[in-house]
Formats: sequence, C-alpha cells, structure tokens
Amino acid sequence: YMLSFVAQYFDKEMLVVKNLNYASPATVLFQRLSVICTDILFIYVCKWIEKTKGILERPAFVLAVLLLWNFGLLIIDHIHFQYNGFLFGLMLLSVARMFQERHLEAALLFAILMNFKHIFLYVAPAYGIYLLRSYCFTDNKPDGSVQWRSFSCSRLFALGFIVCSVFAVSFGPFIIMGHLPQVLARLFPFKRGLCHAYWAPNFWALYNGADKALSLIGLRLKFLDPEKISKATMTGGLVQGYQHTVLPSVTPFATLVCTLLSIMPAVLHLWRSPRGAKGFLQCLILCALGSFLFGWHVHEKAILMALLPLSLLAVENRKDAGIYLTLVTTGHFSFFPLLFTGPELPLKICLMLLFTVYSFSALRSFQSGGLLRSINSYCISL
Repeated sequence: YMLSFVAQYFDKEMLVVKNLNYASPATVLFQRLSVICTDILFIYVCKWIEKTKGILERPAFVLAVLLLWNFGLLIIDHIHFQYNGFLFGLMLLSVARMFQERHLEAALLFAILMNFKHIFLYVAPAYGIYLLRSYCFTDNKPDGSVQWRSFSCSRLFALGFIVCSVFAVSFGPFIIMGHLPQVLARLFPFKRGLCHAYWAPNFWALYNGADKALSLIGLRLKFLDPEKISKATMTGGLVQGYQHTVLPSVTPFATLVCTLLSIMPAVLHLWRSPRGAKGFLQCLILCALGSFLFGWHVHEKAILMALLPLSLLAVENRKDAGIYLTLVTTGHFSFFPLLFTGPELPLKICLMLLFTVYSFSALRSFQSGGLLRSINSYCISL
C-alpha cells in the first residue's frame, strides 16, 4: 500500500486492480527500484549481525557475501521479482534479537513477518517453543530441566499481547467487514494441488515420480486400464489438484502430519535442552527443511528459508559448512527453470558458478581440514 503512493508517479495504470495483463517499461523500472530500496533493510541487518555477540566469531566479510550475494535471493528478487530480501531481513533481525535475549522484540518482529508473508508459519514452532521455554520460564535447573514453579504468567501475557496485537491490526479490518473466510481461503489455497506447477525438489516430487513410473509399468504390463488413468496434469505446467494413479492420493492433512513428524524431534530437543539462541537457530533451520520436504504446495523458493539462516552456522562450524555447501548447490540449481529465456542462460550459469566457487573456497579457507569429507559423508547419509 505504501509503495503504491510512489508507483503512481511511474505509471498509474499499474495500480488498476483489474488490469491483470498490463505491462510497461515504467512498471518494470518501478519494480526493480522498489526491490533495491527495500533491500536496504536486509543490508542493514547483515551489517548489524556483525556486532551481535554469539552469532559471529569468524571474519564478517565471508558471512556478508554468503547473505548479500546469495545466488537464489539475487535472481528471485531482482530478475524473477519478489521482495524476499526485505522479508529475510526481518527474520534475521528477529534471530539477532534472540541472541541478544531481547525476546519480546524478537516476537514482535516475527509476528510482523508472518503477517507480511504467511509462509514463515513454517518456522513458527521454533519461535513458540523457544520463547515459551527460555522467556516464560525464568529459572531452570542446571541440567536443563524445567522448574514449573518458575513459570511467569506475566511474561506469557506480555508475549501473547504483542503477538495478538499484531494479528489484530492485520486481520481486524477483514473481520469487521466479514471478509475473513475469503482471506483464509487465499492464504491457504488447498485446491491448488499437492505440488506447484514447477515442482520443488522435495519428497512429493519423488512420490509423484514414483506414481508416474508405476503407472507406465502398469500400462506396459496391462495391469491398468488406459481410459481410467488421468492425464499428466502434474507435469503440464498447471496449478491444480491431481489424483495419483497407483499410489494413494495425498491430502493436505497427510502433508501436515508428515511435516509435524519431521520437525518433532528438533522441537522436542529444543524444549528439553534449549542450549541458548544457537539451539533455537538450529531448530528454526530444521523446521524450515521439514516443511520444505513435506509441506503442501511448496514452492522451490522456500528452500531459502533454511539456506540463509544456515549461513550463520556455516561460517562457524565445519560440519554445518559441509551441509550448507551441499544444500546451497542443489537448492540453487533447482532455481534454474525460473529463468527460462535464452539471454538468461549464461547469466544464471555464471552467477551460480561465481557464488558456488566463492562459497567453497571461502569456507574452506578458515575451516579446519576435512570440509570436503564432511560434505561427502553428509551425501552418503542422505
């Protein structure tokens, strides 16, 4: 809404809501400039993280490059066009507040972030458990166990008031106008199908592929009736529901159960042994990865929710660096189909090669020996 006041000076026609297929050079110029301007927050946070005790003990320049020059964030925001840099700036600022033990500010920033883009609900369990465990319980035993008598109701009330106030400001007008059901239907479009038109490289992509392979084998062996097999809409570039042919069709509830099961060990471990804000950061990354692997209608861009926070750990620990290099290489490669025109081909290849080569060389330069061995071990474990 705020950007629209500036947009009118570039091209008023872009602000006509029903003008769905409108395009103009002025519109594109405004989009690019607006992304650059909102990225100021991301740049500020990257600079500010250097001064946050507990996050970074290594040379700050390497982390700054891993964040600011991240290949995926660069092409998605500045070529594919979105505002992820601004949003990840809010998330990293919230993480930094956790390390400073400014828990209420962290909760406020994360609540605002979720109301900007509800996909960050993926990592909400890490925030909820850590804030409850480390902020609402004021005195814990040395072994990490909970002392229930130390639970602070006033802190819980303060935390709840901040979060509920943000949601009230965001959703209040829609509730008053009676539009809340429509808003929720748009936020959670379950009719759009299990997978996006361009599959994210997660578990359901393998599931779809297995179903397709089994259906072809069934046809070849004449176990299946060709007339009863649905068309290949899951690979037809359409965003819609799809019924599997051989394997059981997946429901939104099934993906929710799989997601919760995948993140439950990390969440329970955070509850039993918080280990400070670094334990929270690790849980946040695992929640993002679990949701990416098993969530409903996941976009390939969602992997950035794990990659960018993982950068903070990669510069500190050899094992985390190995995991980061594996995920960042495969995750960024999965973005290639987003840039599908001929002139973009050399651009995306060169950008990814530059970032990947720098990441490997920079992390290896100040990590102790065996970085590549840790990467290989991680791949074998997968």
